[in-house]
Amino acid sequence: MPRLLIGLAYDLFGSYPPRPGDPPDAEVEYEPEATVLALEAALARLGHGTTRLGNPHAVLRAAGQGIAPRLDAVLTIAEGYGPRNREAWVPVLCEMAGIPTLGSDALTLSTTLDKLWAHRIVAASGVPVPPHASFGSPEDAASAALPAPFPLFVKPRWEGTAKGIAPSSRVESRAALVGEVARIVRTYVQPALVEAFLEGPEYTVTVVGHRPPRALPTLQRALEASTRIGAHAIERHPPPPGGWRHVTPGELDGALEAELTSLARRAFDALECRDFARADFRLDRHGRPHFLEMNPLPTFAPDGSFGIIAELLGRRLEDLLAEILGEALVRIGL
Repeated sequence: MPRLLIGLAYDLFGSYPPRPGDPPDAEVEYEPEATVLALEAALARLGHGTTRLGNPHAVLRAAGQGIAPRLDAVLTIAEGYGPRNREAWVPVLCEMAGIPTLGSDALTLSTTLDKLWAHRIVAASGVPVPPHASFGSPEDAASAALPAPFPLFVKPRWEGTAKGIAPSSRVESRAALVGEVARIVRTYVQPALVEAFLEGPEYTVTVVGHRPPRALPTLQRALEASTRIGAHAIERHPPPPGGWRHVTPGELDGALEAELTSLARRAFDALECRDFARADFRLDRHGRPHFLEMNPLPTFAPDGSFGIIAELLGRRLEDLLAEILGEALVRIGL
């Protein structure tokens, strides 16, 4: 195989100067340099070279300078900031420049980031989703019909990595719902997605490859003991006396993992994801899984899901990522 040159697009912590009105967790979706190093090592394992393009604005400047003749493909993990099309910035620029990209295309990235649209598409494919509604203002939350009885869960409609989720995200009354929707709309400048709060354990399924895609081992995500909100979101907030307590209440047997795998692959196909994505599920009180979200830009950080899965499989992270990225290069004809 000839040596290829792959451009890497990414947002590192500190990529952007602080902007007026930024939420307190504005950078939570961005990556440490260790993530870029892991991707460089994986592509080097395949015998290919890499060049660091940087964040979407740097890619825009590079596109204006004619990067297309130099690059065989681009791998983007860049999140951007602001509107619901921000994850699509780099794939669109590459499409205009005629450079193939690894991973999902711009339309899938925008659709999956908007959790309301993702719920509609996934539900139409037969995958259960929590009862939900989108509220664009606290006035809507005060008067509109509720999607389910309390407790409800409130989060930004188009954010990832648990951005915007706080201990107050679980609401038990109409007054608390109005206040939480007001916080989301004011702080994140977007509608709030309001869902039934599912009381069971939470799982994440990573799907990779194509023709057909396959699932890697399912992981259970820790919950905070008192709120039953994902620990990865809660631990960013000041702890109460005694600290946050983590629990993993689920038992992942073969039957449940097979069901989660089947649902994840169905959602992956419905949203037309490519090469890699992570689907999150939560069980209701009866043990039935419901789709929460699809992340086609999952972190490749050594301490993230891929790093944990590599350890479970007894493999080096760079070898696992090389296998996944190699399949993606085959998909685009390289």
